Amino acid sequence: MLEVPVYVITGFLESGKTTFIREVLASPDFADGERTLLLLCEEGEEEYDEEDLRRHNIYIERVENEADLTADYMESLQKKHKPERVFIEFNGTWDSMKFCSSDWAKRWEMAQVITLVDGSTFEVYLQNMRQMMSNIFMYTELVIFNRCSPDQDLQKFRRTVKAVNTQAVCSFEDAEGEVIDIGKAQPPFDLSQDPIVIPDEEFGLWYLDALDNRERYDGKTVEFRGKVMIPRKFPENAFIPGRNCMTCCANDIRFMGFICHSKYTDRLKQKQWLDVTAQVRYEFVPEYEGTGPVLYARHLKSAEPPAEDTVLFN
Repeated sequence: MLEVPVYVITGFLESGKTTFIREVLASPDFADGERTLLLLCEEGEEEYDEEDLRRHNIYIERVENEADLTADYMESLQKKHKPERVFIEFNGTWDSMKFCSSDWAKRWEMAQVITLVDGSTFEVYLQNMRQMMSNIFMYTELVIFNRCSPDQDLQKFRRTVKAVNTQAVCSFEDAEGEVIDIGKAQPPFDLSQDPIVIPDEEFGLWYLDALDNRERYDGKTVEFRGKVMIPRKFPENAFIPGRNCMTCCANDIRFMGFICHSKYTDRLKQKQWLDVTAQVRYEFVPEYEGTGPVLYARHLKSAEPPAEDTVLFN
């Protein structure tokens, strides 16, 4: 099995993958003569100059069918080319979740997964292929939205990605390739309040905002309505007050919330609704696999279920 760094570049046809890879391979960081295998899983209008690539020790192989991406096939390419690194121009209509989570892919040194998105057609794709786009975002580390316009709701683009993958970084470029700085969106609730009151319909937006903007919430008190979930083998005196959140479609509803510490946890019932008043702190938590918001309850009160149990991220 391959033991070299593998860079996966994914996205739909004409999203700019070929142009991006050509620029990367020509950059000082990669134009160093290392033997490189470039695996093409689809071909658009843009093409590679294979003769020029070979002069730079870069060799192309083509994969026509998703089923051909097997461990045996990759091992055969390893023996044939003996690459020091691999770039994969992945077909955006293929199952990237299955590819990135497969047992044999996990044994590679997956250096980076980058997704290219044509910002001018993103909303159309989102309306018609939302589940497929969510699968693409699930394992990516960087999403580059190109061909964007400053008058588009780029904060919504970013929330769409974050709803699926909170760790993904989003970058935006205009039609000329210039970076667009979208800044930080101001949430539709008053951050100067004490406590900060989170409306029912804005829980999903607050959840994402709290993950990204520690400076806004660290040490602050928030108030919101949430449903109780107490996972098995959870820390003593801790539970999760949260909501069912729909990220793409009815088949992709997930319970989301932050760990909350309370000495009254043993009195709570699963799926009970509460009005929660809690202080937000940022701590390392094994369940988060990193640092994130942790709630410390100041007041818990039984509450009626909201009109809508499930909230949308967008």
